[in-house]
Amino acid sequence: MVNPLPRRLIRMTRLIVAAGGGGDAVAAAMIHAALYGDEDQAVILTYAWDRLLVDPVPGPRGPDNFTGLLPLTPAVWAVPAEARPISPAGSTLPRLAAELRHTFALIDPHNGVEGVTRQLEELVDYLSPESIDLLDVGGDVLARGDEPTLKSPLADAVTLAACCQVNAPVRLLVAGPGLDGELPHDELRGMLGPLIHTLTAKDVEPISSVLEWHPSEATGMLAGTARGVRGTCEMRDAGLPVPLTDEGPTVHEVDLDEALTRNQLARAILTTAALDEVEAHSREICGYSEIDYERNKAAWLKDQPPVPLDPEAVLSQLDQFEAEALSRGVSHTTFRRITEALNLNGSLREDLRQLLINSRPNQYDAPLWRITVPTE
Repeated sequence: MVNPLPRRLIRMTRLIVAAGGGGDAVAAAMIHAALYGDEDQAVILTYAWDRLLVDPVPGPRGPDNFTGLLPLTPAVWAVPAEARPISPAGSTLPRLAAELRHTFALIDPHNGVEGVTRQLEELVDYLSPESIDLLDVGGDVLARGDEPTLKSPLADAVTLAACCQVNAPVRLLVAGPGLDGELPHDELRGMLGPLIHTLTAKDVEPISSVLEWHPSEATGMLAGTARGVRGTCEMRDAGLPVPLTDEGPTVHEVDLDEALTRNQLARAILTTAALDEVEAHSREICGYSEIDYERNKAAWLKDQPPVPLDPEAVLSQLDQFEAEALSRGVSHTTFRRITEALNLNGSLREDLRQLLINSRPNQYDAPLWRITVPTE
């Protein structure tokens, strides 16, 4: 097979695996610049697995769900700006490829950990990268699997299990410990290794335009704390409170083998050859599969047609939400959280965001929303 991108990739000496996909891919671009500078481009290997408000189809997308992908190796495809998800699927990856200078390559977990390991091995052979980093924002890659606050262990477990089987050195990095709302920082502290970097506002600049539209909450809080935002941020539909502290913008190295030893799901799926097998292990060890949650939520959302925004009603509801949030000690929130709290269809998130920023610009602590006392 003739690769269409050899000249473009010849300068790409680093490979970053976005452990959970979604916002981890955005954070990978930011951390690549912070750690290595911008003299070269990276290959960011990531899932096409977005929130239902972006992709209404549950679970991760594979190559068959796109047009316009470019082959890198027999098992790995790049997602260029010209690629398009096939309806009804959606994906943020083509837009990321258009706005960021890196190459985004697709993790396809449908052949289980064995398939992802094969993709990694092929990519490493093809690129001979100077470094390989496995990046997780928040730290749920370090979960045992039985924690009551854990919500999305599957993607991280697959990439962890695959990276541990590649015949090349892989460094595990955890950025923004606790910011994904899954494992509290106090629980993670004892597992974190050396501090590699503390992100600053300058480090956020390469992804600042992406933060204006990308729905990731954890990476949004990572960027917010790097810009100096402190307090408590409420996130997700459940309104999870996440502390925004000086630990928020830190990046730590973690021992890869110790992470695998701790992560029961990752150990159990090492030899899986299908995503269905991975899901079965997740149900057994964690008590659920997050793809089941998406299936159930997608079915419910089908019956919730979007209703045009009524600006006056929305701002009135926002006042009530903010008053209640203040009583809970909340200083910030995400636009996803506001969308859910106001019972708005997820497709209206961007319209809501523009309405709020235009109406009350002083409350926009980009990319978060600052809670204030309602104006009389």
